[in-house]
Amino acid sequence: MTPARRCSRTACSRPAVCTLTYVYADQTAVLGPLSTYAEPHAYDLCEEHAERLSAPRGWEVLRLAREPVDPGPRGDDLLALADAVREAARPAPAPRHVPPAEEGSRETARRGHLRVLTSE
Repeated sequence: MTPARRCSRTACSRPAVCTLTYVYADQTAVLGPLSTYAEPHAYDLCEEHAERLSAPRGWEVLRLAREPVDPGPRGDDLLALADAVREAARPAPAPRHVPPAEEGSRETARRGHLRVLTSE
């Protein structure tokens, strides 16, 4: 994931939690959840600036519901980490048994999952 984006307001260094976009044709300002990517025509705002947002006279401000910000790890993250640790701790698989038909052969080429074997 990309590093935390900062508020677009001048001299504000707080982390952004909302994205503000404008629909000029409808005279509407839309304040919604933080967008996935930083867009040049959108503004990322921190919590304080998002709450204090006002629009020009005659404009409507639409505030879309957003998920609460939770900086801590979620249960899914912790389970994934525990699974990865368990997987790394498993012993290496036993060596593969070579069938008798392949004992006298030698691999000469490989393409994807296919092998070319020659008899010796």
